[in-house]
Amino acid sequence: MRMIPFRRGACFALGYCATAARRANWSPVLRPKSTAPKNFTDYESMKEAYRPRVPARFNFAKDVLDVWEAKEKAGARSSLPALWWVDEQRTEIRWSFEELGFHSRRLANVLSEECRLAQGDRVFLILPRVPEWWLVNIACLRAGTVLIPGTSQLTPRDILHRLQVSEAKCVITDESTAHLLDAVGSQCPALTSKLLLSTRGRQGWGDLTALMGSASADHVCVDTSSDDHMTIFFTSGTTGSPKMTLHSHCSFGLGLTINGRYWLDLTDSSVFWNTSDTGWAKTAWSSVFASWTQGACVFAHHMPRFNTSTVLQTLSRYPISTFCTAPTAYRMLVQEDPSRFQFPALEHCLCAGEPINPEVMSQWRRLTDLDIYEGYGQTETVLIAGTFKGMEVRPGSFGKASPAYDVQVVDDEGRVLPRGTEGNLAIRVKPHRPFCLFLEYMGEPEKTAECFRGDFYLTGDRGVMDKDGYLWFIGRADDVILSAGYRIGPFEVENALIEHEAVAESAVVSSPDPIRGEVVKAFVVLTPEYKSMNQYELIRELQAHVKRVTAPYKYPRKIEFVDQLPKTVSGKIRRVELRKKEWKHQM
Repeated sequence: MRMIPFRRGACFALGYCATAARRANWSPVLRPKSTAPKNFTDYESMKEAYRPRVPARFNFAKDVLDVWEAKEKAGARSSLPALWWVDEQRTEIRWSFEELGFHSRRLANVLSEECRLAQGDRVFLILPRVPEWWLVNIACLRAGTVLIPGTSQLTPRDILHRLQVSEAKCVITDESTAHLLDAVGSQCPALTSKLLLSTRGRQGWGDLTALMGSASADHVCVDTSSDDHMTIFFTSGTTGSPKMTLHSHCSFGLGLTINGRYWLDLTDSSVFWNTSDTGWAKTAWSSVFASWTQGACVFAHHMPRFNTSTVLQTLSRYPISTFCTAPTAYRMLVQEDPSRFQFPALEHCLCAGEPINPEVMSQWRRLTDLDIYEGYGQTETVLIAGTFKGMEVRPGSFGKASPAYDVQVVDDEGRVLPRGTEGNLAIRVKPHRPFCLFLEYMGEPEKTAECFRGDFYLTGDRGVMDKDGYLWFIGRADDVILSAGYRIGPFEVENALIEHEAVAESAVVSSPDPIRGEVVKAFVVLTPEYKSMNQYELIRELQAHVKRVTAPYKYPRKIEFVDQLPKTVSGKIRRVELRKKEWKHQM
């Protein structure tokens, strides 16, 4: 046993076996570039081969991770680490499945014994891309606690809402967010334990590293039903506060096999880098379940902000074979001219989170000789549709239905529409509901019921299916804004704006943006006292105000002052009118 040399400013758990933090010294091993699928032959064979079996009892830690640990010990897996983490100084942490098991069992004992959490209790997690984020994910699986990930961009108000409605009993975070949790903790009676990842102590907080260091590595994974609650993600809507999207052990733990085996096409020889923020479901999708189902190496870069130069250098320096990022990121990367770099290991590039511009796909292929395979899904689902290897890549389309679902385009009553007709993108749930669909919006049965029409779950998006089965995105049926991969509900931004004394009324919609795809735009009716104020200064003041009271990524990058807002006869704001006008004007 030995201590890993820690990087300054963070505190990592005890090292184990042969792992140590080390400087990057990988020498490129050239692989032949191939677009041929590794896990299937073609789309039709993939659909035929997908026959999932859902056992009565299932736990991803025991039934997947521990199996890979056993294979690793028996020499039946590649020598790649299970988790390969680097930071800005190129310090590395490489953990095998055996080491992940060792550390996560210790942390599971901390949750069960030190924090006295029982199976089904909820754990609120806010950590950046540090190795402990993955350990908490696995430890919660082992202990049977329900994980609630959150982004580090949350404000005290966001945190308070999440803690109160979820009734989380434990929070885990680092120094950057601990003071925010302290500010609201007294208003959260369910909260009983606070764990801090830090080199310095904080009053009222348990030292996560010290507690793990003294905990036993002997732990028996709890016995969980496939339908037991596993994780909760807060997702934004057009009205009201973010909803608690509940997933079971099988919906993500088994359901995301479709992502890892077929869309990502991973094997235990793959090194996979997904750049999503740790607070979003996409990271659970790609950086936990989909990748480790296949025994792949999860690559992570502790990059506080997306930096194009860092990304391109990392793709060039490390043996990353599979890369997934947001379309916004690809738009930024092609402007940096990736042709200046060599990507000797890169074979498969993917995107999700928002539609990707065909021109960006064309530029990326011209510069790297690699296509971008688009995927479409939601927090509530696994992969709904995608462009899979072996398929024709049709720019502008996000591919064909995933084998996990029967995807159709339906009208507002749930009736299937003819090919080529615009309608609601939907998943058939009758007579058999897919196991890889969320359970419910917790505590909101009406919101849950609103998602279903006839035999279908409505995604809330509009689209078209062509004669060949390719799906084409038209737009959102609701008003949620999708900016740089973030889902932003207009209600949250409007609520923040109305708290400022200058705002009499506001309406928030999406506005086209060449980098982010779309951004938040606010149409604001001013109170009489502020109508004569310098508009430039007032815009800056309102933007700063929104950043203070809600997550910074939600602030309106564009603000337009108007005398009145378009409304229906019943007084509802017609955001659709503003949105159409905005997109027509900008295009």
